Amino acid sequence: MTRLQGQPASRGTVLGRARLRLPQVQETGEKRIAAGAVDQELQRLHRATDAARAEMRELRSRLQGALPAEVGEFLDLHAMLLDDPELLAALDELVRSKRYSASYALRVQRDRLAQVFQGMEDAYLKSRLDDLDHVIGRIQSFLHKRPNNVKGLSGEILVCENVAPSELAQLQSQGVVGIVSSSGNTLSHSAILARSLHMPLVVGASAVLNRINDGDVLIVDGGSGEIVIEPAAADLRQYRARQRELAREQRELGRLRGKPTRTVDGVEITLLANAESQDDVTQAHALGARGLGLYRTEFLFLQRNQLPNEEEQFRVYRDTVLGMSGLPVTIRTLDLGADKADRTGLVVGTEENPALGLRGVRLSLARPKVSDTQLRAILRSSGYGPVRILVPMISTREEIMAVRRRLSRLAALLRNEGHEVAENIPVGAMIEVPAAAIALECFIDQVDFLSIGTNDLVQYLLAADRNNEAVSELYSPLHPAVLRLVLQVIETAQRHGTPVAVCGEIAGDARMTPLLLALGLTEFSLHPGTLLEVRRAIRSMDLSALRAQAPQLLAARDRRGIERWVASVGND
Repeated sequence: MTRLQGQPASRGTVLGRARLRLPQVQETGEKRIAAGAVDQELQRLHRATDAARAEMRELRSRLQGALPAEVGEFLDLHAMLLDDPELLAALDELVRSKRYSASYALRVQRDRLAQVFQGMEDAYLKSRLDDLDHVIGRIQSFLHKRPNNVKGLSGEILVCENVAPSELAQLQSQGVVGIVSSSGNTLSHSAILARSLHMPLVVGASAVLNRINDGDVLIVDGGSGEIVIEPAAADLRQYRARQRELAREQRELGRLRGKPTRTVDGVEITLLANAESQDDVTQAHALGARGLGLYRTEFLFLQRNQLPNEEEQFRVYRDTVLGMSGLPVTIRTLDLGADKADRTGLVVGTEENPALGLRGVRLSLARPKVSDTQLRAILRSSGYGPVRILVPMISTREEIMAVRRRLSRLAALLRNEGHEVAENIPVGAMIEVPAAAIALECFIDQVDFLSIGTNDLVQYLLAADRNNEAVSELYSPLHPAVLRLVLQVIETAQRHGTPVAVCGEIAGDARMTPLLLALGLTEFSLHPGTLLEVRRAIRSMDLSALRAQAPQLLAARDRRGIERWVASVGND
């Protein structure tokens, strides 16, 4: 029996046999084919590319609603790469003119593009090389698909260097019960998706590829990061006890479906849901969410060649409002930019630094016809139930005022056309740009509510791309600067009587619940899949005691100090 340690990325404890997947070694030696075999080799390449494309499309369709929005966008980016005419034409040319094998052509083209990516100064664009490698790897896997007589993956734990988000759901459907990787980080897209799929995942376990053999029996604890190789009898007893504990926990969570979200000392906390599909809406309503705190509209614009018209958008927004049966629905206006996949030509794909470019409200103001179409659809949906409008990427007073003027003009036009539009539609701002958080006093009189988007706020505040593994240690919401800025926003909102929620990833992490409560948050917006866990955490907390401990939290000088505070509160 051997124990290894990694980083816990997705909770759950599983027992299974190891399926070792060593890092893919792509063909490096030059391999040419006979002139008469060119057409056949091109057919192989095209079949593999078509299969990878179909797999990606089927996966995106099947997971619509189960995916966090960022992971969906990640899959859309991969699908776009598979449709890139320049990439496909270059591959064909290498096979035709150089008579390279399909596999070697992929390798050569990958290396060509890698030189371009690596020569870029921008770290965000450099990190897109990982996306290219995942796409090339998918095509390679179809070129060298293993025979059908190879045993399946049912009941096995995948041990690998890394796992792409696009693989996770497929692996789960094939029977994989858990994953251990030697690299990766807990805030990656793969980790987020694993949590959504309830797939136990341990990352950053550097020794696993050398210490684990194919077929070894493993116990993997995604909650602690521990991996037990060839467990002894005592380990198996502990595993069964843990499984019973988890089953009991799930039964207890189920009983919280209709329960109030109230602290031990009687304070009501509002739990709203994040959603992007009708399935999300149904789940949020069934679990007792008090409304939708964030309805993402991007999925209507992604992976299509034409922009959705007003009627199409209206039907989706109306059905969302009806699905919440009178509870408030917060619809976020389009949050697209060059960092997200789009085929319609709406966004400029050649921005040097897309994360800092024309995205969110900036794009909406730059494309008034597209924005007006969406705002008209949202305003029309307000006739069917309470609607709030949330504007992303706000950084100036002028932006929110421009959106308000446009809404006022469009509402008047719609009423003249005979449409029912609610009289008072709250308008809110996403606080995800540090400038907006710092200068909130300058425009808070122009908003009816606020939503703190911690995912982007952390990234921009710390200058650390969450998808760049080289700086993954820097990207953390548990940085003193993040906590102080979030507190500043909450306190400013409270002084003005403006409702404020957190809608980023930490809102759905029950381990972070006491921290957010201590900072004064009373409204959470989270993925429906994590709602019951957060409700349970809130019902176990004494809010007055937490607030009394806030000074110790804010006195922490570094991430470790904040982690110690969180751990001490969790053990109380």
